[in-house]
Amino acid sequence: PAQEELAAMNHYTWSDLSLGMQAQFEVTLQASMLDAFAALSGDTNPLHQDEQIARQRGFPGRVAFGMLTSAFYSQLAGVHLPGSNCLLHGIDIEFRNPAFVGDTLTVSGEITFLNEAYHRLEIKAAIRNQQGKPISKAVIRAGIHAA
Repeated sequence: PAQEELAAMNHYTWSDLSLGMQAQFEVTLQASMLDAFAALSGDTNPLHQDEQIARQRGFPGRVAFGMLTSAFYSQLAGVHLPGSNCLLHGIDIEFRNPAFVGDTLTVSGEITFLNEAYHRLEIKAAIRNQQGKPISKAVIRAGIHAA
């Protein structure tokens, strides 16, 4: 990773963590993100790829892949909370509303559980759009793996 990426990344160790710690960031969905996700995943559903079809089906534009928006939970854990020492163990996600190209998403999380014996934690997380509408919520389970 580039030096500026490492500088922006948190490097929490187990002893740095506490219940109630929070992190959040924003990301704006770009058409190029949907295109890249379609190429990577092989999901060619026209709701994600064709604005005209999405509009014909009652949406304001291309619908973002649920799993694309969920990828931001990985960024939350792996970059922000706890950061570089994190290894994901699982994520339970509930989708609430669709997101669209041009939406600015706020991804937030709070540590709600810490297990000292196994250095495991849980983060209650959510993604909301620029109007505050819930896109998804999740429980992230992770471990701290520091040398």
